[in-house]
Order: sequence, then C-alpha cells, then structure tokens
Amino acid sequence: MLAKVKTAAVVGVEGAIVDVEVDISSGLPTMTIVGLPDAAVQEARERVRAAIRNSGYLFPMKRITVNLAPADIRKGGPAYDLPIAVGILLSSEQLSADISQNVFLGELSLDGSLRHTHGILPMVCLARDKGMSTVFVPAADAREASLVSDIRIIPVDSLSQLVSHLQGQAPIPEYPPEGDGEHIAPSWPTTDLAHIKGQEHVKRALEVAAAGGHNLIMSGPPGSGKTLLARSLPSILPQMSSVEVLEVTKIYSVGGLLPSDTPFIKQRPFRAPHYTISNAGLVGGGKWPRPGEISLSHRGVLFLDELLEFGHSILEVLRQPLEDKVVTISRAQGTVTFPANFMLVAAMNPCPCGYYSDPVKECTCSPSLVSRYRKRISGPLLDRIDIFVEVPRVEYEKLTEEGTGESSEKVRARVERARACQQERFKGTQLNCNAEMTPVEVREWCKVEASAHSLLGAAMKQLYLSARAFHRVLKLARTIADLAGAETIGSSYLAEAIQYRMRQYY
Repeated sequence: MLAKVKTAAVVGVEGAIVDVEVDISSGLPTMTIVGLPDAAVQEARERVRAAIRNSGYLFPMKRITVNLAPADIRKGGPAYDLPIAVGILLSSEQLSADISQNVFLGELSLDGSLRHTHGILPMVCLARDKGMSTVFVPAADAREASLVSDIRIIPVDSLSQLVSHLQGQAPIPEYPPEGDGEHIAPSWPTTDLAHIKGQEHVKRALEVAAAGGHNLIMSGPPGSGKTLLARSLPSILPQMSSVEVLEVTKIYSVGGLLPSDTPFIKQRPFRAPHYTISNAGLVGGGKWPRPGEISLSHRGVLFLDELLEFGHSILEVLRQPLEDKVVTISRAQGTVTFPANFMLVAAMNPCPCGYYSDPVKECTCSPSLVSRYRKRISGPLLDRIDIFVEVPRVEYEKLTEEGTGESSEKVRARVERARACQQERFKGTQLNCNAEMTPVEVREWCKVEASAHSLLGAAMKQLYLSARAFHRVLKLARTIADLAGAETIGSSYLAEAIQYRMRQYY
C-alpha cells in the first residue's frame, strides 16, 4: 500500500513542500530512502524503526521504499523522521486518517518522543502560504511555530500521542497563536548612553546612524570608548516590526541559534565577530550553505572591532551585501540567497600603535607604516560608509564629573519619530529607512534648498566625492532633517552630513 505524507525542506531561509511517499512491498526486510537525502536523513531509518517499536506499533518486516519528492531538492536534517514514521504506519494500515491538508515536522527519539528541530518557522510559513490547514510540530517548537498566523499548530510530545490524535481517540489541543509578533514587548540592552562619559559628538553620530540605518566607522586611540559606544547602539534602535521579527527569527531558526527559552528574536541583532573569522563565517557558506554573520545581523548591527585587523579579502566581500542587502552563495548543488540588510558599524585605530595624532601620547609608527596600515581597507568599501567620526581620548574632567548624560530612552524616542516619518514617506514601497534609498528615491525625496546648493557643490570638489558618495551625503542630510522634523534639506543639515565624510588619512 502506498501512503503520502507532507512535510517541508529548508532552502536558504525559505521552505519547500516535500511529499514523503512510502511504499511497502514483499521482499527482503529493507528500508531505502531516496530523493537526495543527506546523512542525517539516511540515519532516520534506525530512529524511525526504534521509535515505532518503542511506541507499541509493529515495524513491517518487508521491503520499504521512502521517496522524498521532488528529488532535485536537497533534504537535510532530522525533521523527516516524523513524516516517515506516519507514512509507514499508514502504509502498513496501523493508522487510518485523512492527512491531505496536514504537514508533519519533527525529529524522533528512539523512545518515540519528539525533539527540538531547527528551521521550524520558515517551514510553517511555507505550509500556510501553500494553503495547508494544520502543522504538527514538536511540543518544544510550538511557541516558535505559533508566530505564524492563519494556520493550526498542534504540539506533539510523542509518536503514540500523534497516532491517538489522528484516530480521534485523544485529540491534542491546538496551540494558541502568538499573532505574528505584535505582542512582543521590546527588550532593550543594558548599555545606556547615559553612562558613557563625554564623546557627545559621537553620540550624535550614533543617533543619526540609528535614525536612518546608516553605516558608521569610528576611529580613535585605544581606550577612548569606541567599543562601548558601538555596544550602546542597539539601545537607541527602534523596536522591530512584526515583519522584521519573522524575518530575523527565520534566519536564527535555520541556523539553530534560537534561545531555548525565547523562540523568537525580540530585539535587533548585534553581531560582533572576531577579526580571525573566515569568509564563510562572515558571508555564509559550507557544502550546504548556512547563514553567516552578515545574515545573522539582518535588521540589526554588524560590529567589526579592530576593523583593519580583518583580512583584506574578508572586508572586500562586504561590498556587494552593503549595496544589494542580500548575499548569494553558489555551490555545485545550487544557489542560495540569504538576506543581509544590516547596519555596518566598525571601530579602528588610526595606526598600528593607535596613537597617531593623539595630543598626549606620542605615536611610534613611521609614516610609511601608517600609510600601509590604512590601505588595508579599500576606497570602494570606504565609499559605502555614510558616517566617519573620530573618537578622541576622554579627559579626566569628563570621567570624574557628577551626573549622567542623556539616556538612551530619550534618544530612542527621537529616532523612532524620525523612523515613523520615513515609514510614512516610503509607504507602498519595499524601503524601510533612508539608507535604503536608490538614486531614484534620492531625487524625489532629498530636495535641497536653493541656498545649500553652493555648499554641496563645494563639497563635491574639495572632498572628491564620487556619485555614490554624493547620494550618501544627501541621504544622510535627509535623516538629519527628519530628526529635526524639517520637510526640506537646509544648509545646516547638509553641513552636518558633509562633516561626517572622511577628509583625511586615506
């Protein structure tokens, strides 16, 4: 007897419906799995055999053929255990039920219980989009799956419990929907701008970067607070929308990085890889591509500390994702595209010893050494950075003064107002913030007052701005105007945007 059970495969961060076809025929007792399975799927034979027996059912001692269709999509991971077991029980007539609109996901233990499985969220999203009515998932993953609305989520503890449910003997209650993340309260980081002494101009640069989603590089001597300032940036970023929550949670679900106690990502990611990271670790890759750090930073911040210590080739791979907001990885088995819409924030020393142009401590580096050190980052990559800011050493008086500065909560309120203005401006488009504007949107929305044109022209000539840098200055000025609640870009907003361009050293 032939049985068909629906499940799903993860391709990149999306899913694909897979039909598990099980046929039991006479012959020597064997179980064969075909349809481009990986090693984990091949090992399902032993897990399924033990799970069926230990759940009180008979494992057919006949020839069992399992086909995972379509056969041209790679099937990886243990999520196929449950649908294979259900298919065998249906084919051997130990189970009788209409499961044509159901999708089954989950890894089986040898005793028949279901374990946590990676990639549940994108597979449930796909099941909903394909018109499926119900998804059976491990009980440990039910909360993650319930982020997807308009589909029934049934939490399953064991194979025997599932069979009892399908036969109508002991129905399993539906898991209540979480509602696409609208209920999720923001969880802000503990690093508050109020506790950082001095560096008011850098805090302003961080506010502008957060308001428009702009890339930023900080340069200064060791101990001036660059890393602390970068780690405070998430505290002033606006709360993620329900769509962004699902996007980010999908990536972390596929990567197996969802916290066990929190099956969804509530705050914007902040990733800070070490400079010894490989290309595959940063961009993503492997024989079967997995998301890298730039995809794990999607809708959040990618912080590169000690920027110039990263390998030249590693830094250059950032150029395409910074422009296209996606990264495409090609392998012999196929091509996978991961989202990569992140804010790049970097910290660097001005020279190998770190004290070039420091007013207190003398630099010990030769001019040629300083020049070689700074050329580790290319001009085309620097051209993709919106804000350059120097972070000088903090004076004793600033460190010892009483009181605190402006809190992250107050800064975040201004940032959210600016983002709300941008959301209204870009309604009906795929854009979310000013940094994502293309030249078409720049011409439409970045109107410069007549008195500011001469200032912009002088900056183009004196700073040797490229066409890309020209548009980035306008986008940055648009963000500064949004923070001020202005309709057009005046001279003062344009002047502030221009002073964030890098004018020396490179």
